[in-house]
Amino acid sequence: MVKMALEAPPTAGLPLAWTDFVRAPREPDLGRALATFLGVDSVGVACSGTASLIVTLETLKRRSSRRTVVVPAYTCPLVPLAVAQVGLHVRLCDLSADRFDFDPERLAEMCDGDTLAVLPTHLGGMAANLEPVLEIAARAGAYVVEDAAQALGASWHGRPAGTIGDIGVYSLSRGKGLTVYEGGFWVARDPELSAAITRTADALMPFRVGIEVVRIVQLLGYRLLYNPVGLRLAYGIPLRRALARGDLLRAVGDDYRSAIPLHRMSAWRQRIGASALARLPSALAANARRGRVRAAELRQIPGIEVVDELPETAGTFPFLMVLTDSSEKRDHILDRLWNEAIGVNRLFLHDLTAYDYLERIVPRAEMRNARSFAERSLTISNSEHVSEETFRRIRDTIALAVAA
Repeated sequence: MVKMALEAPPTAGLPLAWTDFVRAPREPDLGRALATFLGVDSVGVACSGTASLIVTLETLKRRSSRRTVVVPAYTCPLVPLAVAQVGLHVRLCDLSADRFDFDPERLAEMCDGDTLAVLPTHLGGMAANLEPVLEIAARAGAYVVEDAAQALGASWHGRPAGTIGDIGVYSLSRGKGLTVYEGGFWVARDPELSAAITRTADALMPFRVGIEVVRIVQLLGYRLLYNPVGLRLAYGIPLRRALARGDLLRAVGDDYRSAIPLHRMSAWRQRIGASALARLPSALAANARRGRVRAAELRQIPGIEVVDELPETAGTFPFLMVLTDSSEKRDHILDRLWNEAIGVNRLFLHDLTAYDYLERIVPRAEMRNARSFAERSLTISNSEHVSEETFRRIRDTIALAVAA
């Protein structure tokens, strides 16, 4: 018998079931189903998390003469691209040491009378430190737009991440806790602001049949291939080809030089998401239990830190964010594990100042903590497909690499 080659996914995404494609869920409207999940009045559905950010920022721009958006210096490159697409200006703020949160002192210096919005990021399923952000933004008269693209189901002081600031934007992209292959949504606390964002979305996101047909085919492919055998074809082989060419931008998935599409999601694809949403709470609970145990094991390795839950927060653990004490040791670990099929990867390749294609959007400035975070971090999948045996192999390899 031929043994099939297996591949662990880079994140603990929620698999789809065939019944999601044919069964009518209890609440077929994805927006209402998500609103119930989050305990909010309403949710606006978009074609991507980035599209949610675009329609949000466009709405805020129309309500104010301010034109600057403060963004963490280590985040997805799509964030500054969205800011620029709306015609606003990016202002980078450095991180706190060894965390993805804003440095509060730097943030206070950054916010002024031209600051339209501040974008704290809940990264890797972990809630950001919002207390200083809310205080500083309020003092400057700026909106707080939470980037919860990677944190659906995480909580901050008992409240869902993304629902604490003025607006929250989320992603339903492939590999996320809940996916419709490409999708997203937004939440706004103020009903009037929520209605304004909806009007903007209706104007900017027409229904495009061609794009939606492609998304449906891709979603069917996700159902077929999001498993250890299918991922070898869809993810593993392209990853190793990119690594062999030295094309780290493609290996990490940070090549975002195409236009950001804006279109409406079909009702059928929304029903698929609403059906899968019913399984999300139990999947997130299992991920959190497994992630906390594995994070504790990794912390026992000298010279290794794991980005953890802050007090009064709860994470979803799609993967573990690991920091070494030097970039050389991080690279030594990746040399041994990145080319394997076991779910070890990097989240973003650089801090935002180091992407060539962002040169005209992102001001060049020293972002010491963000650069250090980018150069010393790696991710370990927390998928159920990473077995205990595989995780021990990863843990032991890291221990040997940092001790060398």
